[in-house]
Amino acid sequence: MNYLEKLEGAEKRLDEIHQMLMDPSVVQDAAKYRDLMKEMKNLTPIVEHFREYRSAKQAVEDARAMLSDSGLDREFKELVQEELEENQEKIPKLEETLKLLLLPKDPNDDKSVMVEIRAGAGGEEAALFAHSLYRMYTMYAERRGWKIEFLGANETELGGMKEVSFSLEGENVYSRMKFESGVHRVQRVPETESQGRVQTSTVTVAVLPEVDDVEITINPTDLQIDTFRSSGAGGQHINKTESAIRITHLPTGMVVECKDERSQLKNKEKAMKVLRSRLYEIEQQKQHDAVAADRRAQVGTGDRSERIRTYNFPQGRLTDHRIGLTIYRLLNVMDGDLDEVIDALITADQAAKLAAEEA
Repeated sequence: MNYLEKLEGAEKRLDEIHQMLMDPSVVQDAAKYRDLMKEMKNLTPIVEHFREYRSAKQAVEDARAMLSDSGLDREFKELVQEELEENQEKIPKLEETLKLLLLPKDPNDDKSVMVEIRAGAGGEEAALFAHSLYRMYTMYAERRGWKIEFLGANETELGGMKEVSFSLEGENVYSRMKFESGVHRVQRVPETESQGRVQTSTVTVAVLPEVDDVEITINPTDLQIDTFRSSGAGGQHINKTESAIRITHLPTGMVVECKDERSQLKNKEKAMKVLRSRLYEIEQQKQHDAVAADRRAQVGTGDRSERIRTYNFPQGRLTDHRIGLTIYRLLNVMDGDLDEVIDALITADQAAKLAAEEA
């Protein structure tokens, strides 16, 4: 099926959805109504651009037909010629946009995410940079109007974070955050370095699409749930009850702890949320491994061993190694101004997918 046939099919399907949404029985079926509204949202920009494309093509044909009439007066002929050139210029741009809109969509793109940041090589400096990345992502989320929920952290005495996890909810969260998965390398003079030497440290970021209960089924008999008391820094804010939760998933040996909330129930809910996302990532990784050879050339393979980006503070430079992007406004990026980097990654990803479709 060529892309024009796909566009005609999309237009037909959108008309069908509009008719179905006029049926009261469909409106009363909450699940069906939600699915149709989501499909309509995805199809609408495709169909709108297709109709604009078709209109421009027709305008070109009409203009050519009029220009072939030798009886046209000069002033009108100039107007028609101008319209012809204007629409000829629009058509290739619309074709490119339509090809991008028709690319297979990542089913996770509209999902919320859980982000896990872990300090790697570099000791305390890696933990401090993990905190810097946490700040960067939460500031970026605030810029985009996403909802941020802190899930937990293992903090160091100097204000670093050995690990931290949080969730982001909002429009296009996974579609923009998925490219952040991987190893982030920092080059800077640590606060703990007295002689001013630049140190290289690493931090690992994992961006996991949030999963619904129906997608990952967890057998309660596979869980060992322990409660314990937790205390804050320096022994302050000691919990008088055993509100902290530790969940062990027996088949995998995976352990999740949550002690951020005072309520045992809330800690359990958060821990289960983290566990589901991690188990889902394992299932996803199995699929990724099977097609790793085909995907290595693409942006954002999700391979945790990749060094995806370097943050060089002495030079004020950020380099994304996957696409060869280098920018010299590192401090702006660390303050949450990430759109330039993420937009470039999305564009490169789309170009790679287009090339694969056309090959």
